[in-house]
Amino acid sequence: MMTRFQKLGNPSILKWVSSYFVENQQKMGSCHIPQSQSPRLYITERSVLSQRCYGEDGVRIPRATLKEAQIALLEYLHSTRSIQFVDAENMSKNSPHFLRKLLKKVEIVKDVRRSMSRFLRYHPINEFEPFFESLGLKPCEYTPLLPRDLMFLSDDCLLQENYRVLCEFGVERNKIGQIYKKAVQVFQHDFGVLLLKLQAYQKLGLSQSFMAKIIVYSPHVLIGDIDIKFIKVLEILNGLGFDYAWIKEHLSEKEFYNWSMIFRVFKFFREMGCSSELGGLISQHPWLLFEGSGGRVLSLIAFLLKFGLPMDGICSMFLQFPEIQVSHFVSNIIRCFLFFQEIEMEVDEIGKIVCSYPILLGSCTLKKTSSLLHDLNVGKKRLCKYIQENPQELSKWGMGTRVRPLPDSGEGVESQKLKTKFFLDLGYGENPNMLKKAFKVFRGRGGELQERFDTIVNAGLDQEDVSKMVRVSPQILNQSKALIQSKIEILVNELGFPLSSLILFPSYLSYTTQRVRLRLAMYNWLKDQGKAEPDLALSTIISWSDKIFLSQCVNNHPSGPQVWEDLKAEFTRDK
Repeated sequence: MMTRFQKLGNPSILKWVSSYFVENQQKMGSCHIPQSQSPRLYITERSVLSQRCYGEDGVRIPRATLKEAQIALLEYLHSTRSIQFVDAENMSKNSPHFLRKLLKKVEIVKDVRRSMSRFLRYHPINEFEPFFESLGLKPCEYTPLLPRDLMFLSDDCLLQENYRVLCEFGVERNKIGQIYKKAVQVFQHDFGVLLLKLQAYQKLGLSQSFMAKIIVYSPHVLIGDIDIKFIKVLEILNGLGFDYAWIKEHLSEKEFYNWSMIFRVFKFFREMGCSSELGGLISQHPWLLFEGSGGRVLSLIAFLLKFGLPMDGICSMFLQFPEIQVSHFVSNIIRCFLFFQEIEMEVDEIGKIVCSYPILLGSCTLKKTSSLLHDLNVGKKRLCKYIQENPQELSKWGMGTRVRPLPDSGEGVESQKLKTKFFLDLGYGENPNMLKKAFKVFRGRGGELQERFDTIVNAGLDQEDVSKMVRVSPQILNQSKALIQSKIEILVNELGFPLSSLILFPSYLSYTTQRVRLRLAMYNWLKDQGKAEPDLALSTIISWSDKIFLSQCVNNHPSGPQVWEDLKAEFTRDK
């Protein structure tokens, strides 16, 4: 099962998780509210009207003034600009932002209506602004859509023609703006073309009221030929017992539907062997299809396939799917995966848990790794082992739950014994104060400390010399075995210093490799320029503070500060 996952490699999973996470964070935004907790807002017609009585600067515009301005705008659009009365009335009554902006430009002399009419007589407006606003678009939405070289609606005959076709077909005027925003090509059809497209769908048995809704949710069905995937999806849903009323009920104006993607979801379900249970599954979880046009489901399937979960296993998971949005489920399972990464769990062990417990991982929203390590009072190594033996415990570590420390495993007592033995072997003696001090200085389990000590010895140093090094600089053992090995290799193979340098300067192992490389690169450059002492000790080069190093070395050459900054940028970039 894990072979396929291992071939893909850990970086590919991380790359996929990272891209999915970023993409969905951008879509969801920072104020995302789960559907189950969405507040229901009831706004009366009076409250909307009250909102319209205020300008963007918070200054109240009298309701009577606003009404007079609407009448003046209606007269101008209908009588002066010859726009049909119904359209002119809709524009004047449903473009409050434009109207407030217009009022700021008008010098009101007693009569608002006359003042507005006089202003409009000599200052033609960009008619596309109130038009788009009356179609339900906000200024920030329609501003990028405004034609560059046009001001009058009559200059865009196709826009007006296709707008009227949609209105007569039954599409609500305040929804047409979303159609324009999502698919402007719909309004570029030649005369009569849009009506023929609508009639083509009606000939397939789709009612006018149904298509009027579908156009808002998915205007791309009106671009090009008949959307075959859309028709196939409807046929599949009808075959499963879902009528058009059910479909309309579960579609949302907030979504943009890609019927090809929804069709792919059906295809995957059938390939997974879920055909016989598909009706019940969709009935219970319609958002599997309609949330993100099924894109969340496809992402989840791809994620599980990367770990080697077979098709029948994925089908089984969907048949047990919890009452939770797919996006939330996928976010949870990714959160668990990142948690496993952060506690340094082996790749094959992560795969086993993901494939064995996908429902568990997708149902719980884990706390942050740092919080869990603190609350559980446990190290990463033990936590990995505990999860592998008790995966169901993950469900108890979710957001908002009280997490209790793990019971003592007995490993702590054994570790204390190994630590004490290690300190005695180092020559700390049995003095309680000395041992107490040692326990504070050294971090890690007894076995780990011994392993790190042996790593330095195995590099080629005498055990007695290493013991002295540790007594002088005990912090050098507060690093992983791999990091110690890496620093020794850099010292000897890259920088060209003898291994015995560690005896004189054991603290070298405490400094970051970036600092060491940067300091040595700068020193070597100065030495080549004849501006540095040729035999400066390694301990001096590395341990000097930045301030002293700059004054004693870098500033010895006029170009030194610039070379120093360039080297810092280079080593930071390569970090």
